[in-house]
Amino acid sequence: MSTEVVMPQMGESIAEGTITKWLKKVGERVERDEPLFEISTDKVDAEIPSPAAGTLTEVRFKEGDTVDVNTVVAVVDGSNASASEAPPPASVAEQPQSEAAPAPLAASAPPAAAVPQPPQPPPQMKAAAPIRAEAVTPEPQESPAQAAIAAETSAATAKPAPTQPAGNGSSTATAEELRKTKSSPLVRKIAQEHGVDIAKLDGTGLSGRVTKNDILSFIESGAPTGAAQAKSAAPARTAPAPELVPTPAIKPAEGDRVEPMTLMRKKIAEHMVQSRRTSAHVTTVYEIDMTAVAKLRDQHKDPFLERSGTKLTFMPFIFQAVNQALRKFPVFNAQVSADQIIYKRDINLGMAVALDGGLIVPVIKRADDLSISGLARAANDLAERARTKQLKPDEVAGGTFTITNPGVFGGLFGTPIINQPQLAILGVGKIEKRAKVINSPDGDDYIAIRWMAHFALSFDHRVIDGADAERFLAYVKEVLESADFAL
Repeated sequence: MSTEVVMPQMGESIAEGTITKWLKKVGERVERDEPLFEISTDKVDAEIPSPAAGTLTEVRFKEGDTVDVNTVVAVVDGSNASASEAPPPASVAEQPQSEAAPAPLAASAPPAAAVPQPPQPPPQMKAAAPIRAEAVTPEPQESPAQAAIAAETSAATAKPAPTQPAGNGSSTATAEELRKTKSSPLVRKIAQEHGVDIAKLDGTGLSGRVTKNDILSFIESGAPTGAAQAKSAAPARTAPAPELVPTPAIKPAEGDRVEPMTLMRKKIAEHMVQSRRTSAHVTTVYEIDMTAVAKLRDQHKDPFLERSGTKLTFMPFIFQAVNQALRKFPVFNAQVSADQIIYKRDINLGMAVALDGGLIVPVIKRADDLSISGLARAANDLAERARTKQLKPDEVAGGTFTITNPGVFGGLFGTPIINQPQLAILGVGKIEKRAKVINSPDGDDYIAIRWMAHFALSFDHRVIDGADAERFLAYVKEVLESADFAL
């Protein structure tokens, strides 16, 4: 009657989770579906419910431990539970579904049942890890891949294999190589099938981990594999990228208050430093007249609310303008893979949402396929579920371009840091009435009250030239000032 509780896989590219808090102690009673412990992964934080009713008899990992997916972390003894409290295991079709409705056109998160494990409902999402370096374009689930995950997971659970040294064949692997090779079972399976040495790839996941998107992008690029890859990669290995330098410890003065960083804050710090180290950041700022958009919004906001059930803000118009600019200048919707540029087919707009103690970037998938109404509904839905901790892992992955809006807090503009592995990010400043010098058709100048805002575009100068950035932002300005939008 005992039920093993395992570390769930919260997304296809997630290989481990960190136990942040046990919500029950050994010996305490727990009901089926009652939150048992909290975890933090590369993408989201979550409460994990108990798969059965009973007494928590064993806890195998303590708070702060990082555990591989499908590893048993606790045991619940249901011998004293009634039949109604501990129903027989459900089939995949009978698994309870999450109450959170998916965002429009957003890909569904891979079901937990894709990997063999005791039946349990999908966990309720908490605050997600912000602005992840890993951005995986959502792809259809394939049964062979799922089978590969299950097979490798079973093998790893039965007899953990020691980590093999990578690179020069020495008896011990470096810390960097260990992090890269500790990828998901699916990534290792794909690498093995194509003869790719993961340790020689530049991963975009946490601490340089190679993700599914990294390995597929490398293979699709036509780069050499196997022995040819090792030969071509040898020069790069002689000059590896520098590791992140840890912040030196500072002795607090008397009366100072010391708090440890939360996992979310640690991930933000790591990602921001990595992004600054990876991309050659340059920022350009334009002042854009939003008066025409403001008038259009005022004319339609009431009927729009009645018709769509959601508020009409400035952001859907900005999203639409950015969509058009990304189609016109596709390099801004691209990624770098070694010495190649991958131009992404889909436009997946990331939108930064502030949370208590951090921020998160949910993604509007295939945003260029949506109308103003669709963009408004998708944005409001994602933002609301981000604040109520109901996002799914795939809803914070796969972004190709990010928009952040410091203007809601009153900021005129900022110089945002690029969300890796993307190549650019747009910051929207406060939209407010200002005095503006206007030139009349007759050539006369006069001062008028206009709705104005500063737009700051940070871009990666490794790939994007300054002239292209100016053309991109000038086009966004042209689209917004003309306000030729269909509602």
